[in-house]
Amino acid sequence: MIPPRAVELMAGADAILHAGDLIEVEVLEALERLGPPLHAVRGNVDSAQVQARLPLTRIVEADGARIAMIHDAGQKDGRLRRMRNRFPDADAVVFGHSHLPLHEHDGAFQLFNPGSPTERRRAPEHTIGVATVTGGRLAFELIVL
Repeated sequence: MIPPRAVELMAGADAILHAGDLIEVEVLEALERLGPPLHAVRGNVDSAQVQARLPLTRIVEADGARIAMIHDAGQKDGRLRRMRNRFPDADAVVFGHSHLPLHEHDGAFQLFNPGSPTERRRAPEHTIGVATVTGGRLAFELIVL
């Protein structure tokens, strides 16, 4: 079940970005019904139905910022450099997989994992991320639920 605060934040957003592990098509459809456009990539535990509907990667443009999305950004060592090289035209990469919140910078380039509002695994708390774009400048905020 998605926590009410997470639903509230998503429903009030201009867009929803989901970095994978929706698992079942019902969850995908529930997020689509919230109203804002849903931009999602498939995760490694998503059902065949979900995987068939979502790409492995995508780029979302928002007010002049380009946000790349991928589920698994690979091992921790060298991750920021790898993602910057993989998505050279992106201002940031949003990823999931580990469910561990992370926000790293390399100059203006950012790497962000919002953690998870539902499956925290080794993370101490359930979290969700909020991205704000103003005039092409991108800022991420981690919200503890």
